[in-house]
Parts: sequence; structure tokens; C-alpha cells
Amino acid sequence: MKAPIGKKRWAIAEGYIPGWSHGPGPQMTSHETACLLNTADQEAHIQIMIYFSNREPAGPYEVTVPARRTRHIRFNDLKDPEPIPLDTDFASVIESDVPIVVQHTRLDSRQAENALMTTIAYAGNE
Repeated sequence: MKAPIGKKRWAIAEGYIPGWSHGPGPQMTSHETACLLNTADQEAHIQIMIYFSNREPAGPYEVTVPARRTRHIRFNDLKDPEPIPLDTDFASVIESDVPIVVQHTRLDSRQAENALMTTIAYAGNE
């Protein structure tokens, strides 16, 4: 690929991790995921900030995506600097030092009839 594709700043305005799930974990654990695609020839250093309606933001959460690779980050698994609270509305801003593509996915397994939703994140000006 001649040049990396994507942007350096992304936003996911919608986030919610249910407090419980139906089915075997970890596959069927309700979750929010940021799917990160790095087509650049160098690794991407990424920071994620989490925003809430009733408190100050959490973060930054730091992750790395190797060159020419993808990585799926479950928000449920983000622990440092603090776990993201369950049953709480949140939004996220994802910033990278190289252009990346971000897709948002949610699995809601609170019922036996699961719901899966996915959409491309909002790409910022960078």
C-alpha cells in the first residue's frame, strides 16, 4: 500500500456495557469493541479517552497496533488507569500518531436472542 489509510482522531459518541450477559464467556459477554486497522509501515501508538455524562473523563488508555495489523480492543478489558463502569453511558475519543481506521462494534447478550451492532466511527479532521 502506498500510503496508510485513515485518520489520526476518531470519536465514538455512543457507548454502554451492560452489567450482565447471557451465554458462555468470554465469547458471549456483552461488550463494546473498537476495531483498529493500521495499514502504516510503523506501529500505531493510540490513546483512548472515555467521556461520561456525570463525571470527569477517564484515561488515557494506551494501546499499540503493530504495523500492517488489526487489533480489536474490548472496552470491558480496559483497566488502566481504571475499569470502565458497567451500566453507564459513555463516549470515546481515539487518537493515534499514524492514520488508522476505527470501527465500533457492540454485542448485547442480555437476552438469549443476541444483538450485534457495528458502525464506522466518526473520523476527525486529522
